[in-house]
Amino acid sequence: MWRLIIPRKLLQSSSLTCVFILLESVSNSCLRTRVLVADAVAMSCQLLVDALLLTNRFDAVVATTPDEVILLLDHGRFDVVLIATTFSQDPLDGLRFVNEIRDLHREASIVVLLDTLERNLVVEAFRSGAQGIFSRSDSFQALCKCILCVHEGQVWASSAEIGHVLDALVDPLPIETRALSSSRPLSKREEEIAHMVAEGFSNRQISERLDLSEHTIKNYLFRVFEKLGVSTRVELTLYALKRGKVPRTRPEAAPRLLPSGNLVASEN
Repeated sequence: MWRLIIPRKLLQSSSLTCVFILLESVSNSCLRTRVLVADAVAMSCQLLVDALLLTNRFDAVVATTPDEVILLLDHGRFDVVLIATTFSQDPLDGLRFVNEIRDLHREASIVVLLDTLERNLVVEAFRSGAQGIFSRSDSFQALCKCILCVHEGQVWASSAEIGHVLDALVDPLPIETRALSSSRPLSKREEEIAHMVAEGFSNRQISERLDLSEHTIKNYLFRVFEKLGVSTRVELTLYALKRGKVPRTRPEAAPRLLPSGNLVASEN
């Protein structure tokens, strides 16, 4: 909580305008999106943080080791974690670290920064809990849009990346095996909410349609995830699509095409 002490002489002077400017500045800083940029390549990481800070829309912090990432997440609040797969020579091992972060800090939205958009990396990134996939070859302006969209609860992926995920539906998915061995029946309300999530509705949209609070919707989703053996909204959607529970396209929930050429699906 901010406390501003204004001297009596200042209150009686024309300099009071400066106080209002200061208050506005403090208020605006609270509206910035807090981003943790995690990349083992220190120079690349620092340059990216500096660029984000210059936009005045983000508060960004550097983390160049796994220990720094965990320490900062344990002691700070971040809206979005932008993490590269460079903490291991094998990108798949780097994605296992993403999965660890997701398990420890489910409140943080994760964007995975990939050097190459190979199908297996894209699919595994989403399975690891990413809400967004971003290629290093894309523009900085697109990255800013990606971070903001993911912070708002949407899923960010290019049309090619969406194609990789849809292609993966024809292959056996680990979530299906887990769900078959340990799943429990969903209640009527849980099934209704799970169906709406798979169709692309956000928590807010679901709460408005069902006349329930967003907090209640989150509690329902937690139980759905636990019963089905999935961990994210993306996995839940893949699970439902695999079983033919929802249509692959739905006009009112279709992805929006942004000027950057990336698809933004509904909340993840």
